[in-house]
Amino acid sequence: MRFIEELKWRNLFKDVTDEKGLVERMKTPMSAYCGFDPTADSLHIGHLQQILLLKRYQKEGHHPIALIGGGTGMIGDPRPSSERTLQSIETVQKNAVAIQKQIESIVSDVDDNGVTVLNNYEWLKDIHLLEFLRDYGKFFNVNTMIAKDTIASRLDTGISFTEFTYTILQALDWLHLLDHHQCEVQIGGSDQWGNLLSGSELIRKVHGGTKQVFGITSPLITKADGSKFGKSEGENIWLDPNRTDAYTFYQFWINVADEDIENFMKRLSMKSVDEIKSIIATHEKEPHKRIAQRALASELTELVFKAEGLESAIRISETLFSGQLEKLSAKEIKLALKDAPSVTVEKSMSLVDLLVDNNLIKSKREDRTLITQGSISINGEKIDDTYFEMKKDDAIEQQISIIKKGKKTFYIVLFVD
Repeated sequence: MRFIEELKWRNLFKDVTDEKGLVERMKTPMSAYCGFDPTADSLHIGHLQQILLLKRYQKEGHHPIALIGGGTGMIGDPRPSSERTLQSIETVQKNAVAIQKQIESIVSDVDDNGVTVLNNYEWLKDIHLLEFLRDYGKFFNVNTMIAKDTIASRLDTGISFTEFTYTILQALDWLHLLDHHQCEVQIGGSDQWGNLLSGSELIRKVHGGTKQVFGITSPLITKADGSKFGKSEGENIWLDPNRTDAYTFYQFWINVADEDIENFMKRLSMKSVDEIKSIIATHEKEPHKRIAQRALASELTELVFKAEGLESAIRISETLFSGQLEKLSAKEIKLALKDAPSVTVEKSMSLVDLLVDNNLIKSKREDRTLITQGSISINGEKIDDTYFEMKKDDAIEQQISIIKKGKKTFYIVLFVD
C-alpha cells in the first residue's frame, strides 16, 4: 500500500491542492511542515493526529518540520464565535519553548532524520508595517479572504483587523519555509484548508508559478456520539505530565467506546495496517476484554510518557483492579485514589475519631461495629482493634495510608509534619 493510499485508509487525507503531482513528488525525499499555536504551555491529545502525521512522513524518509506560532500566536487563528484574548509576548514565547520539547520528544527519530522545530516569531518580528502592506498585502484579495469559512463565520458578529490578517501571516510562513528550508508541503486539519490555499497562492504569485507546493488536510477527529474528542469529564487530556499524569492519560484510551476505537486506532496508531486489522479483528471477537483499547493506550502512553510512564500507568491500573493498593508508591496511590476523600493528620490519631470527626462514618458506634466485623482495613491489613491508632511511622513512605471500608470504598490519610 502506497503512502497516500495508507493515509486515505487511516482517514488522514481529505483535501489536497494537487494529488497527482504530490504522488510523483513523494518519490524522492522532501520536507513537510505543520503549525502549532502556543496558546497554552502544553499541547493536548487533540494535537496528536498532526504530530503523528509528521512522524509518518518521517518514517517514509521525508523531513518533518514543526512550526510553532510564536508570532502568529500573538494574534491567533480566528475562532468561529468571538475574538481571542491576546497573550503577552513573554507568555507566548514561554509556551513555545514548552511545546517544542513535547514535539521533539514524540517525533525525534533515532536516525539522522530528526524533526526541525522552528518559531515563526524569528522572522515575523522583523517585518515592518509598510513592507507587510506593500510587499505582501497586495497579493491578497479582500473578497477572497472574507469568503473563507474562518472569516465568513465572524462577519455577522464582527472580526478585528488583527485576526483578519492571520491568514496572510500564515501564508508568509510557508513562503519563508520554502525559500529558507525548501519546504514544499504543508499539512493541517481540515479547518486549515483556507489558510493552506492562501499560502500556496502567495507562493505562486511571488515566484511567478515557478515553484510547486502541496497543501494537504486531514479530517478532524470526532466521536461517534457527537461529543468532542480530547476531553475527559470536561478537562483536556494534556501531553505534559505536570498537567495530565500517565495513569490518567492511559485510562482515557482504555475507556474509549467500542464504536470509536477502530477510527482512533487507524488515525493515531503507528502500527502497520496489517497489525491494526489484526488487533481490531481480535477485539471484535471479545470486545469485553478491550484488546484494541489496551493496545492503543499502551502505544500512545509509551510514546508520550516513555516506558517508565507506561509501566507506572499499567501498575496502577492492575493494582486498582486487584485492590492491593498498598503495593503502590505514595505518589502512585495519590494518582490512583485522586477522587477518594482525603484527610490530613499531623502525627497520630485514633482511627475511630479520624473517621467520625471527618464525617467519613456517621457515628463512633457504627465505626466500632465495622471494625469488629472486619470491614475496615489499613494499607491492606484488616483492623479488629477499636482503639487502633493511625501513626505516621506505619504509613507508606511515612506519607500516606489507605483506609478501605468494605470492598470498594477508600479514604486517604495524608501525614504532615
